[in-house]
Amino acid sequence: MTDTPLDRLEVHLGRLLFGGVVLSAACLAVGLSIWLAGGHAPLANGILATGLVMLMATPILRVVVSLVEYARMRDWFFVATTLIVFGVLIVTVTLALLKRI
Repeated sequence: MTDTPLDRLEVHLGRLLFGGVVLSAACLAVGLSIWLAGGHAPLANGILATGLVMLMATPILRVVVSLVEYARMRDWFFVATTLIVFGVLIVTVTLALLKRI
């Protein structure tokens, strides 16, 4: 079985997505537990917010890792495509943050 660059990329992306979901789920579980126990509400809210931010950041990190790996493979079509996707994500996040303010 050959280990092609695309195979390695898929493995890296799978680990990244799995790790992001597990870490965010852990934060959400801890924050929810603190909140349900009637503990320190600001601490619970902070942990819950951290879990949600981690969950939302996971796909953005996937795009960044893909961009770096495609550049290392010198696959310029996918570098350009991934840059467009990354740009759309950045614009979306920026607009969402500006609307919140």
